[in-house]
Amino acid sequence: MDKKIKYLSTVVAFVGAISIANANEGNHNTKHWGYLGDSSPAHWGEIDSKFKMCGEGKQQSPIDIVSAKDANLTPLKLDYKVGSKSIINNGHSIQVNIKDGNSLTLDGKVYKLKQFHFHVPSENNIHGDKFPLEAHFVHVSDDGKIAVIGVMFEEGKENPILKRICNHLSHLDKGTKERCGLSAEDIKSIMPKDGDNYYRFKGSLTTPPCSEGVDWIVYKKPLNVSKEQVNAFFNTFSFPNNRPVQPANGRAIEE
Repeated sequence: MDKKIKYLSTVVAFVGAISIANANEGNHNTKHWGYLGDSSPAHWGEIDSKFKMCGEGKQQSPIDIVSAKDANLTPLKLDYKVGSKSIINNGHSIQVNIKDGNSLTLDGKVYKLKQFHFHVPSENNIHGDKFPLEAHFVHVSDDGKIAVIGVMFEEGKENPILKRICNHLSHLDKGTKERCGLSAEDIKSIMPKDGDNYYRFKGSLTTPPCSEGVDWIVYKKPLNVSKEQVNAFFNTFSFPNNRPVQPANGRAIEE
């Protein structure tokens, strides 16, 4: 199946992404930013001085991953033992918050999984291809460093775990939160099983304040999602949440 979005004119996007900087639920920027009009990504750097990196940064995300250096990357060290605690509509995104106890170890540093959320269509591209859906798994270390795992989804069969998430969407109004009973195994099942098949690069938050120094990991292999499921996410907000791809500026991308 062609990875490129066949129905982008119908489903340009879904929910505005949560600011990864606010990885813990409950934090909000003081000034409005969004994805349409004068609050769109092109204007983020003008909205607040705290967002200046959105316009001035040189290692911004997302990017189009067009070439990578073979670095013999080792399988990711994921230690997921506990499940989710809630699902929230924060006005920008549908976000699943995670109980304490899951971690990613990267270069000897431990990052704790805080939440994951979705972008429709994808923010990162791979060789020019955009995908109907991208999930971001946000991990934060004790000293505040951030590592994000990106998982792409292509149109195909219905995804059983995403179906359980979609079942919440029709009654999740802005600012509302519900219990969400995903297990550790459920969370792991919405990541590809081949943990050594990924790209790695330095980037930024994809939302204000667009801070740089984020470790990005993007799986090469997409998972399946049905068109109906993508539409369910889209219909929750009916506006795009994907920041356009940013210049790579010669940064190193490993695979």
